[in-house]
Amino acid sequence: MKKALVVFSGGQDSTTCLGWAKNRFDYVESITFDYGQKHFVEIAQACKIAGVLGVKNTLLSLDAFSQLNDSALINGNLDISSSHSTHTNLPASFVPNRNAIFFTLAHAFAQKQGINNIIIGVNQTDYSGYPDCREEFVKALELALNLGSEANIIFHYPLMHLTKAQTFTLSEEEGVLELVIDESHTCYNGDHTHKHAWGYGCGECPACILRRIGWEEFVKNNLSSEY
Repeated sequence: MKKALVVFSGGQDSTTCLGWAKNRFDYVESITFDYGQKHFVEIAQACKIAGVLGVKNTLLSLDAFSQLNDSALINGNLDISSSHSTHTNLPASFVPNRNAIFFTLAHAFAQKQGINNIIIGVNQTDYSGYPDCREEFVKALELALNLGSEANIIFHYPLMHLTKAQTFTLSEEEGVLELVIDESHTCYNGDHTHKHAWGYGCGECPACILRRIGWEEFVKNNLSSEY
């Protein structure tokens, strides 16, 4: 039996990855991290989406990031649109070493569950400048984790070289586009009350802007293909 574990935030990318995994593996479960993020809504949506797709979702709590408190995703007093306080070349939403810790814990959890495939929604094409979303980082971490545990777990990253518009296309192909629009959450300001054509969000934060532009390109491409 081919088994997969999806690192699942409840956002557009990870929801697309969950649909992608469901269509390719015999058994899929997901893991979500509560790392002290300002907005619990993304955790709630992750649990809801996993339930809709019939996937067992495990929630792990991490207190360390709250103690570090150096990202606008955790510290409500920081401006989400500004630069990071210590990594000034990166946005304030950057959480140092977050992906390294998430993927390490997912790797340990996969070993416990007897799972040899981990699906992650990282992307180096349309992203917010996070260096831990790059392919070279994921490959290096995969090698280190497997060496350190004598494992052979494969990281899959189906969105790595896709634009946001192409990610919308993939979600449609995998049968989860409606779920992405109606339930996924990516807004940095935690707005899950205002719904747009592309989904819920404030419409003003970097995550919403990126999602809106991707949706507009997706719609434009679909209209062009009809003629």
